Order: sequence, then C-alpha cells, then structure tokens
Amino acid sequence: METKTAAATYQIDRNASRFTVRAFATGMLSALGHSPTIAIRDFAGDVRLEPDPSLKLRVRADSLEVTDDIPSKDRGEMERTMHLDVLETTKYPEIVYESTSATLNQISEGRWQANVTGNLTLRGITRGQNIAMQVTVMGDMLRASGDFTLLQSTYGIKPVSVAGGTLKLKDELKFAFDIVARKQEPKE
Repeated sequence: METKTAAATYQIDRNASRFTVRAFATGMLSALGHSPTIAIRDFAGDVRLEPDPSLKLRVRADSLEVTDDIPSKDRGEMERTMHLDVLETTKYPEIVYESTSATLNQISEGRWQANVTGNLTLRGITRGQNIAMQVTVMGDMLRASGDFTLLQSTYGIKPVSVAGGTLKLKDELKFAFDIVARKQEPKE
C-alpha cells in the first residue's frame, strides 16, 4: 500500500452513497412483511485509513425518509412520528458517529476488512457502537460497505406504533450502508 494513498483523508460523497435503516414490524401487519425502510438523505463526514484509521459521520436527523411504496397519508404519519416523537429532530438535529479506534486487515491490494469502535450520539445519548465493514480504495475513491444493528431502547426510544396502531415496530433497527468517499487534497 502506498503511503500517499494510505495517509489521505476521504470526504463522504452523499450523492454517490446509500445509507438506510430497516425497522421490523410486529402486530397485525407483521404477517404482511411490512417492515419499513428509511433512507438517510443528508449526511457528511470523512474517513482516514492511516496513520490512525478513523471515521466521522454527521447525519441531519430530519433528513430521514420512508422509502416504501405506501399511501402518502401513511408515509406522512410515519415520518411525522419518526421526526417528532422518535428522533425529536427539533431538539436533537444531528446524529453523530465518531470512531475511537479501528483495526484494518488487508484482504488484497486496495481491500480491507475494518472493525471500527466508536461512539454514536442519538437523541443526546452517547453509546458505544461497533461497525464491521469492507473497505476498498480505487485511485482517489474509497468505498465502505457493511451493516450494523442497534436497539432503540439503548437511546431512550420506545418503539412506536403508527397507521392507527396496526403497525408496531420492534426495538431492533438494522442499518446498511454503501458509502463512497473522495480523496481530499492535503491542507497546507
């Protein structure tokens, strides 16, 4: 691995990236498999591989949108509940993840398995969160993909019900990401 590439900082390109949350249904609609998928639309951050691997990510909490093909009335209710009651986006406008340590195991030229340990701050509560991911560097582009789960109750969130109580969500959420980041020129 070239030192020049390894020492670079890569800025996340949200337009080329995908970041979603999957909530799991329980109750009447769970038999229909209606587990909502939520897209995280507005996020930014940077990744560094060396000398000390790091990841910093900031999400604008009110940018989360339900992506399922459901009636707009239900989508609106789900998004209002998510922003007002679950995330309290006016009080906590940002969700932040910052790594505290990371290990990189090279798989092949330009490819690593990364295990990142860090802190996730959600609704004003900070908890440790580990994330495993595959990292690939191709020229000036870095791609990181993986998934992780968390329990809403860890952050003081009570699972909610929407759509007149017919859709209840489980405590567990699954996050999936395919992040693209571009190499930044060193600041002089």
